[in-house]
Amino acid sequence: MDDLRVPPGPGAPHGLRVPAAELFEQFARASGPGGQGVNTTDSRVQLSLDLGTTTALDEVQRERVLARLADRLTGTVITIDASEHRSQWRNRTAARQRLAALLRDAVVPALVRRPTRPTRGSQRRRLDAKRQRADVKRHRRRPGAD
Repeated sequence: MDDLRVPPGPGAPHGLRVPAAELFEQFARASGPGGQGVNTTDSRVQLSLDLGTTTALDEVQRERVLARLADRLTGTVITIDASEHRSQWRNRTAARQRLAALLRDAVVPALVRRPTRPTRGSQRRRLDAKRQRADVKRHRRRPGAD
């Protein structure tokens, strides 16, 4: 198959291109639908990519991807399984699409949260509500309790 192309997005303004030589595919027998051919065809696909050595990522992207996908990695290798289709070709395409989506999401830089302050109106409403609640409780007391 051809190189894996990841469309442009945040963190990868020109997109990514993973050379086909860096992708490793293995095929196995898949469970599920397939009729008579289910026990004879190797339609399940395992697509692997070594994120530590791939030329598709620069160093900043590599660190970001390795940190974000750490729980899915074996060493620095990510493996995608696809066995939902009866055809090996369709499973290969599905695995490549899934890997491209995973890389696109993992390359996005983290958003920096800018702290905000409550507005003057929200502070006033909160204090008014506290005063009103205090009045309600104060009026529940016995008259001679003060």
